Amino acid sequence: MDADYIIIGAGSAGCALAYRLSEAGHFVLILEYGGSDAGPLIQMPAALSYPMNMKLYDWGYKTEPEPYLGGRRLACPRGKVIGGSSSINGMVYVRGHAKDYDTWSKMGARGWSFADVLPYFQRIECWDGAGHGGDFSWRGQNGRLHVTRGKMENPLVRAFVTAGKQAGYQLTSDYNGQKQEGFGPMEHTIYRGQRWSAASAYLKPALKLPNCKLEKGLVTKVIVENGRAIGVEFIAKGRKLSVKANREVIVAASSINSPKILMLSGIGPAKHLRKHGITVVADRGGVGKNLQDHLELYLQVAIKQPVSLYKYWNLFSKARIGLQWWLTRRGLGASNQFESCAFIRSAPGVEYPDLQYHFLPIAVRYDGQAAVKGHGFQAHVGTMRSLSRGAVTLRSGNPADSPKIRFNYMSHEKDWTDFRKAIRLAREIFEQDAFKDYINYEIKPGRGTQSDQALNDFIKEHVESAYHPCGTCRMGSADDAMAVVDQDARVIGVKNLRVADSSIFPQIINGNLNGPSILVGEKVSDHILGKPFLPKSNQQPWNAENWQTFQR
Repeated sequence: MDADYIIIGAGSAGCALAYRLSEAGHFVLILEYGGSDAGPLIQMPAALSYPMNMKLYDWGYKTEPEPYLGGRRLACPRGKVIGGSSSINGMVYVRGHAKDYDTWSKMGARGWSFADVLPYFQRIECWDGAGHGGDFSWRGQNGRLHVTRGKMENPLVRAFVTAGKQAGYQLTSDYNGQKQEGFGPMEHTIYRGQRWSAASAYLKPALKLPNCKLEKGLVTKVIVENGRAIGVEFIAKGRKLSVKANREVIVAASSINSPKILMLSGIGPAKHLRKHGITVVADRGGVGKNLQDHLELYLQVAIKQPVSLYKYWNLFSKARIGLQWWLTRRGLGASNQFESCAFIRSAPGVEYPDLQYHFLPIAVRYDGQAAVKGHGFQAHVGTMRSLSRGAVTLRSGNPADSPKIRFNYMSHEKDWTDFRKAIRLAREIFEQDAFKDYINYEIKPGRGTQSDQALNDFIKEHVESAYHPCGTCRMGSADDAMAVVDQDARVIGVKNLRVADSSIFPQIINGNLNGPSILVGEKVSDHILGKPFLPKSNQQPWNAENWQTFQR
């Protein structure tokens, strides 16, 4: 068996690559360990908490004991299914801030500035503002990824936006348009009431072409001969197989599995590879390093009026919602319920937003456990640009073993300062008149948790991953010793091998990672095909003029 291009991983970037390369007439083989995305638990937006907690769809990774969080081991879900993590995520769509990509360019990822990537985001999107405003000139209407908004019918969802305005913050009609900063509607990858994953947008159309094939198996290594990637070894149905790549191998297996596969292939820190009995093909010290993520807390509030989604938190209502969705693709089941949000700056002197709030009109965890027996709401409170860095390393030379994942969460003092600010600013927002008739009391952290030490203790015990790992195969200039791929996503030191997924991010972006991961697949496909890049945009993003002296 052979192919022009072998793509390892049918996740967000891998699906986009498969579509674009096969559309161009090349024979493409995708190797994916996971199975089908069929079934309501993936496809129904309101059921989002289920697939990321199921072994069928999730790799089930956990971090090593995190030293700055009291030795806690945090969940690190990664999609083990076609569509990858786009099939198990919260369906939130965020491009990131313009300065994220300008920073990438300054870090050595030339050709990845905001002016370079904006046209690709527009190519990706089939956007619908759903009647809640938006910035049409900044959006795409003809792409493969459906992006829309919820109905915002719940009064708490609207109150959150109003409260932000009352607290003196900016409003934005489109945080994915010219102006990210502010309070406004949240966007999601849902189409006609159903999850619109990368598998739906890209992979399934690609597989209808005669020159695109999907093979199920566990990749054990990229085969490299004389410094050139020539194929891939994998295990399927208990047999070790190999497939030849006539042109290139592209690793798109996630920020966790991509560095693992590179290291199993002999590409990585030489000392670490030799420790596990792996022959060194290319000594690249940056493989697995630079691991980043977003952390978040749930600030939860009990309310006096029965207007939250708690009224549906019973078996009968869940069954009715599920049946309605199954028959009509409408109703509460057709939304992820994240329908308003905010991106704000935490202090004067912060140039662009460094805090993100997801609002949810119920007090509940991702794992489905209600926080209180009664009505409430919550904000997912998170910082955007942590200075903490971790690593993915091999547990052994056995491909079946999970890698070691250690983020070193909260290892930088500024992380603690930023999180305390995030909590206090969220509390201030909830104290505005828009919430006056609703709020009963604060559930978590609780009003008694006020001092820096008390907040630190709460953070240490309760902070959770937002499930946005990235950066472990960092993109940079070819002479950067810690870069893994160059600006064309080519692995430095190995020919005919690329990495294309969130692992190549030099720095984490402002927001959820699904959209930027798809961006990588779309843009890298043009690099591979040798197509002229889309013309740079001359659109100028909004930025607060008084950011040096004012916080809002």
